Amino acid sequence: MYLEIAPSGGRWWRLKYRFAAKEKRISLGVYPDVGLKDARERLEASRRLVAAGIDPAAQRRAAKIVAAMASSDNTFEPVAREWFKLNERTWVESHSAKIIERLERDVFPWIGGRQIADVTAPALLSVLRRIELRGANDTAHRALQDCGRIFRYAIATSRADRDISVILRGALAPVLESHYASLKERQSVGALFRAIGDYQGSFVTQCALRLASLTFVRPGELRKAEWREVNVAGAEWRIPRERMKMRHPHIVPLSTQASAVLRELEPLTGNGKYLFPSERARTRPMSDNTVNAALRRLGYRKEEMTGHGFRGTASTLLNEQGWNPDVIERQLAHSERNKVRAAYNFAEYLPERRRMMQAWADHLDALAKACDFVRTVSARAA
Repeated sequence: MYLEIAPSGGRWWRLKYRFAAKEKRISLGVYPDVGLKDARERLEASRRLVAAGIDPAAQRRAAKIVAAMASSDNTFEPVAREWFKLNERTWVESHSAKIIERLERDVFPWIGGRQIADVTAPALLSVLRRIELRGANDTAHRALQDCGRIFRYAIATSRADRDISVILRGALAPVLESHYASLKERQSVGALFRAIGDYQGSFVTQCALRLASLTFVRPGELRKAEWREVNVAGAEWRIPRERMKMRHPHIVPLSTQASAVLRELEPLTGNGKYLFPSERARTRPMSDNTVNAALRRLGYRKEEMTGHGFRGTASTLLNEQGWNPDVIERQLAHSERNKVRAAYNFAEYLPERRRMMQAWADHLDALAKACDFVRTVSARAA
């Protein structure tokens, strides 16, 4: 230990030591604020660290980092946004948008300014009760899940010491299982497919309805479909993992009818990015409400049919026809319990899926023709 005097007159207690075969030095304080007695005490503390195999300089840097974290803004909202930014790239755009919207609308206004370590279970429950009171029970459960993930992230980053969301399990009314409205009877499905063929609105929207019927992909996968993903000649549509709900690539075999839709559509939108661009700006995909609005225009109430309902319709009728349930589930791109297996099995059952998709398109044509026949006979009888 020695006292270093700078040309400017400043004086520092210094310790020179060796660690890991390297000569190092650290400050023990500024004289006279730190007297000789205090400097010697700091000297002994540093010697004990070296004897224990700890570098005093490294330990000092670590202490500064911990102190910086402790002094930073550890209120709920900044921590939540930090967690969101870290995970955002692992989610599809629609999913991440819903999460941040839910937090900004339902959580931040009430507990966003509180220290995350001081948020209590009753305080969080009060937030969730507000959501329940407007009838959004499912949203309340999802908000609780989001908060649980945020609290666990805060624990991992030394901003909190417990996940209070665990205490609230069972405190919310259970979510009643619901399904997207869809048509299940053959005659009704035939009438819908026939009605789509007679659609008097935008031709691009009609193509979206036809392709939704023929491919039964999720609405978000349909409206954001890009021409670079489609190989009409090869009768295949490959949706990249970043656009899939389950984050795995997905192959959609194209029936001759689906390929025909794409060939009709290409002269209108093929020079752009999206199959179904927005009418307001071709650089953006169509609105997420376009297909549902078209169904309402055709006379179908939301309790009868939705854009997502094409999936339920196909699943029901294909299972009734005796197709392999595993083939149907794979084509629906439902989740695979084994995530590693799912990442490599997007092409599983592909030959049989090709046959099934063509048979499905043929079946829709047959149902529509049967509907035409019924209408013709009824008209003659009248």
